[in-house]
Amino acid sequence: MGEPMTMRSDAVRCLHPGGLHRMAYTDWGARDNPNVVVCVHGLTRNGRDFDRLAQALESRFRVVCPDIVGRGKSDWLPTHHGYQFPQYVADCVTLLARLGVERVAWVGTSMGGLIGMMIAAVADPPIRCLVVNDVGPAVGRAGLERIARYAGAQTAFDSFEAAVDYVAQISSTFGPLSRDDWRELTRHVVTEKDGRWRFHYDEAIGRATREAMAQKVAPDIWPMWNAITVPTLVLRGAESDFLEAETARQMTTRGPRAKLVEFEGVGHAPSLLPADQIGAIRDFLLQNEE
Repeated sequence: MGEPMTMRSDAVRCLHPGGLHRMAYTDWGARDNPNVVVCVHGLTRNGRDFDRLAQALESRFRVVCPDIVGRGKSDWLPTHHGYQFPQYVADCVTLLARLGVERVAWVGTSMGGLIGMMIAAVADPPIRCLVVNDVGPAVGRAGLERIARYAGAQTAFDSFEAAVDYVAQISSTFGPLSRDDWRELTRHVVTEKDGRWRFHYDEAIGRATREAMAQKVAPDIWPMWNAITVPTLVLRGAESDFLEAETARQMTTRGPRAKLVEFEGVGHAPSLLPADQIGAIRDFLLQNEE
């Protein structure tokens, strides 16, 4: 399957301690459209997760989907210590400056949702509205441990279909998806070389995640959530072990008093492939156009 004709590939240079790195991104819709949506992926995924959503939005919005450093077509950092939220936030702010608009809408899955929350919580934020996909100010320990177990655990496969089998296994909580859906979710997170298929991310991300988990006291980020004032939509898999039900409920009464939409039969995290998930995001973004 060829690349969609409406999609462009680009990159922006970002600063890390000791040098520069490229952050790649895909860019959908009219480049001069001031209504920009930035979509940011989860821990070991990349910006191509949002292809189907971007195609549904591009007639009304410019949609920009970065590969956070260490993933996809972006550069890797020289040390695993760099795979932390301050670096991710700084890179995304650099991307926002590149786009040439004052404010954007933000759609973030898991890690991407946390990055969006951190940017939206600042005074006079460059985010005008926020969609947070299955993450919140408190993260379920069981979900975090499950993700940490597979991040970097197995990264090479004998065939593409074997990689699809593995992605479907470790990501079964995404919900009931077809084989073609799983192929779509695998196609851009693996790359082939010399007959072997490997995950398209730096295995050091797994090490950074496990070291962060070793900290026994989790940071309290409710004050950050309480500082957010922009319109916010929270998506939750009804069976999620990452965004627990009570945390999601509190997110509707604190801070931005978010609207909550849950999807039955789904855990962490809604894949944003089914029409109802795309529709919930599209409706929210249209209601909050500038």
